[in-house]
Amino acid sequence: MVIAWSAVFYSIFIYLVLHYTGMNKSLLRINELMSSSLVSKMIFILALASFSVKLIASEPLKLSVDKNQQQNFIKAEKLTHRSHTAKYKTLYNHLHNYPLQPYLDQQRLLNRLRLSDASEINAFLEKYKHTPLDWPLRKKWLNYLARKNQGKLFQKAYKSTSNAKLNCYQLNFSLKSGLPESVIMPQVTKLWLVGKSQDKACDTLFEQWYKTGYRTTDVIWQRIALAADGGKHTLIPYLTKLLPKEQQYLASLWHKVRRDPAMVSKLKYFPNKSIRETEILTYGLKRLIWRYPDSAIRSYRKAKQKFTFSPLQQQQITEKFAIALSAKNHHAAQLWLDKLSLKSLNGDMLQWRLAQALKQQDWARLIVELKQLPDEYRDELKWKYWYARALIETDTVGRGEFLLQQLANERHYYGFLAASYLQSPVNLQHKPLVFTLAEKHNVIDYPAAKRAFEFHSLGRLREARSEWNFLLTQLKNREKLVAAKIANENNWFDRTIFTLADVGYLDDVNLRFPRAFDKEISLHASAQKITPAWAFAIARRESSFMADAHSSVGAKGLMQLMPNTAKNLTKNKVNNRYLLNADNNIQLGTQYLKQLLDKNKGNQVLATAAYNAGPYRVRSWLKNIKSVPADVWIETIPFKETRNYVKSVLAYQEIYQHNPDQVSQLFEQVINMSIGD
Repeated sequence: MVIAWSAVFYSIFIYLVLHYTGMNKSLLRINELMSSSLVSKMIFILALASFSVKLIASEPLKLSVDKNQQQNFIKAEKLTHRSHTAKYKTLYNHLHNYPLQPYLDQQRLLNRLRLSDASEINAFLEKYKHTPLDWPLRKKWLNYLARKNQGKLFQKAYKSTSNAKLNCYQLNFSLKSGLPESVIMPQVTKLWLVGKSQDKACDTLFEQWYKTGYRTTDVIWQRIALAADGGKHTLIPYLTKLLPKEQQYLASLWHKVRRDPAMVSKLKYFPNKSIRETEILTYGLKRLIWRYPDSAIRSYRKAKQKFTFSPLQQQQITEKFAIALSAKNHHAAQLWLDKLSLKSLNGDMLQWRLAQALKQQDWARLIVELKQLPDEYRDELKWKYWYARALIETDTVGRGEFLLQQLANERHYYGFLAASYLQSPVNLQHKPLVFTLAEKHNVIDYPAAKRAFEFHSLGRLREARSEWNFLLTQLKNREKLVAAKIANENNWFDRTIFTLADVGYLDDVNLRFPRAFDKEISLHASAQKITPAWAFAIARRESSFMADAHSSVGAKGLMQLMPNTAKNLTKNKVNNRYLLNADNNIQLGTQYLKQLLDKNKGNQVLATAAYNAGPYRVRSWLKNIKSVPADVWIETIPFKETRNYVKSVLAYQEIYQHNPDQVSQLFEQVINMSIGD
């Protein structure tokens, strides 16, 4: 009986192995195995079990697409403003199991808000609370209720938000409902204290706040400072009128300094040498140093003879001067950097201080300063690398190479540099994630997951990302990793990359650095005679393969091209739709890379920097530069963004073109490269 059940189990298992491995039955002669001893069969079964589980676990989950349902949804969407018609109802009824059907309900409610629909709207908002279905309807419903003066319904539907207009409505209704002013008015102060004008819906509330005595002179000055420093300076004239007469000249002075920092060089405009005038001077000097460094230094020296700057103000001015002068490669930069204690420096200031020693290749001084690093910075790979380099340059080779050896196993720009210095292969420390199909199905069964992937299939990437972000709030860390794996298996590469970073799992190299848009990138890179790995690295760094990426400065698409750059490349004006097409974007991006490479005489480091910062800026950084090692030049690039960008692209390119057990050709080039005359 035992043998019989073993045989059954064995037969079933062999079937599963054949099913999941796709092995040819002729390669596995079951009859022969069945005739062997039971012990041998069981050992073989256990070995196959281990192998089979791995195969089952690593099987990708390709999500199916119902094109008919998608078409019905698109048709129904266009008819939500006529939801009473038979055609809409027929389409709607065919979509009962479709993940995006709730969006039809949302759109129907959005199209015609009525007080008589309050119960249905509130039920919908409760059911989909915090999902992407919630806020568009809730926001419009709250504004509608405010216009209708429906305080009770408004407060029932209200949820905490950063929307100042809705917050003002909420506080107004709260006052009317009987909440004491002592509870409401401090919240109004926070709404008023911003560096821009607030919505007119707040005016009544602000008037009541003023009458209850909360708009003090100190609060007015706080808002003037916010408007001047990063806010809307055009708000300052209005705020000036709110001050007592004797203080209004100060606000006017602050506004003038905001528009023209050179005002601080004329101390006649600061006649009273008061605390407030000193504050304005401090503000102006910190702006002037970026425009006219020599004038700012002279003005500060003169001002110090007549004004009493607080220790904090002096520190702020010194730090700002040190950063600005270093960024401009000013001859006085080192003097101002030396005024700052290493112990008090933040990461950015520390970078500038040590970069000065690197620029001059003063290795002995660099060693002294690195030894004094605060504990919080001492273990950074960057400073470990430069300490090792400095030791080697000062003939302490053995100790320096020992430290490089410790770095060489890091999957990082500095680890790759260290390995190449030692003529050792790069170690990517690849640890792939493996999940069972059951785990994947468990995640994909979340309604938000179904909605996210359905939007992605439809090419509606903004909505897809919104649903994805909500999904992540529902998942534990391991489930997030499962979701990232599913996204990768369904060619949604950017969500994989961002989710792995969010969880902090960085060791699955293939998931973090997919060969996304492989066909297009390989084709266009080859056509331009540039390394495909370089193009992959640029696209990975620029957009994480998010085809519809937009930057705050207007760059667009996979390779984040500026419209003017695209216009120069095509000799024609191009629209957003053209630039957001992946193939077009990659074609122009690789063409631009080739152009920059040619302009920089084949130097890929300079071309990469130019892709980020612009060719003219890179050219200005090269002026009067004597020949320096490439790693030194990269570390002393004045712009932090570009400095980190070049390091990232080099590291990413190494990953994309990595050859196991071989010394990195890319980083070998970098360590043997000199930049400058």
